[in-house]
Amino acid sequence: MKKIKVGVFGAYRGMTMIQVLATHPDAELVAVCDKYKPALNNVAETAKKHNLNVALYENFGDFIKHEMDAVVLANYANEHAPFAIRCLQAGLHVMSEVLPCETMAQAVALIEAVEASGKVYTYAENYCYMQNTFEMWRRYEKGDIGEIQYGEGEYIHDCSSIWPDITYGERNHWRNQMYSTFYCTHSLGPLITISGRRPVQVVGFETNMNKDRPLLAPFCRSGGIQMVTLDNGAILKSIHGSLKREPGSINYEVYGTKGMMESDRWDSTKVSAYLEEKLCQGSLSHYSPQPFIAPEQVSKFSGHGGSDFYSTHFFLEKIIGNPDGEKYAINVYTAVEMGICGILAYRSILNGNVPVTVPNLRNKSERDAYRNDHACTNPAVAGKQLLPVTPQYDTKQIPDSEFARVRNLWEEGKKDE
Repeated sequence: MKKIKVGVFGAYRGMTMIQVLATHPDAELVAVCDKYKPALNNVAETAKKHNLNVALYENFGDFIKHEMDAVVLANYANEHAPFAIRCLQAGLHVMSEVLPCETMAQAVALIEAVEASGKVYTYAENYCYMQNTFEMWRRYEKGDIGEIQYGEGEYIHDCSSIWPDITYGERNHWRNQMYSTFYCTHSLGPLITISGRRPVQVVGFETNMNKDRPLLAPFCRSGGIQMVTLDNGAILKSIHGSLKREPGSINYEVYGTKGMMESDRWDSTKVSAYLEEKLCQGSLSHYSPQPFIAPEQVSKFSGHGGSDFYSTHFFLEKIIGNPDGEKYAINVYTAVEMGICGILAYRSILNGNVPVTVPNLRNKSERDAYRNDHACTNPAVAGKQLLPVTPQYDTKQIPDSEFARVRNLWEEGKKDE
């Protein structure tokens, strides 16, 4: 069988996918693009190690002309939709890193680009494929706990100390323009894939700010919370942000009509499950699930508990048309539904925590209302529809000296203290 020729846009986050593609039996890594030369140098070393001929590009316009079948997008998290659309229009399959879109208008445009292209689009929400969440997905599909009634997802990651390394002291870096509920699919995504349900309403909340931290982005000073109603009436709570906890918390709970499942807060390899056998009586188990798909291949990759392998693997499998890819690759509709919950939750916050309807963009009739909806916190995209980064303070008042301080830390290779 002919291998799928794949290019990767973004060599920093994309290095994990590059490692998978370099050894995957169905893939041929042919090109990588990044504006940062040291990242490309790392790719060159990896290519040499695996005896691969990989073209290196600093310009996306040149990169997209390379002969290939598919592209992995691992560029800035707020720029995935525009580049995905360009790739789809060029006849390329696309796997997008987190997040799928920055605005509601992009959500509509992305869906329609996928539909028009006939190409495969998958979403690399790796937390859906962690050992615990993927096992919970499998068991929910089997019907072990019945129909979902309530779920919780938690992604607590205090990025304060590494802010220099991930923003470089750039005032306009996307992370410095990110509102509290933007980066939501690590916490919400697994609940969506486990349940297989569609969100229909969201209410957003933003915690108070940590005043001990420098006046940078809300993401490193607060928590973003979403209360999501699913199409069967179940309720989800999703929380993420830089709250104080080390190690960070990646935790999920799902309650059904016949039992419940949850991950271990301190050990991401473990799952607990309660299965009701008769009224208010049942069995409780605690165990470490084993990989049930491609176990030998996934064992070679430790990144995010092997979940980075699965997102790439299912992308390739879906292109080929294998059943596992069809079943477990996250399609554009589910991806967008995960992502726009964060967009709409922030509108809820700005309007006093009011409930906001999540449109069903699978229906063409609901898309026109959002086709020109560019509201976001990024001035380059929002134009006159620009939203504040947080309702709690004016980020424009942050002095340039603060960004210069962070820049100096990055240049010196130091963490913040």
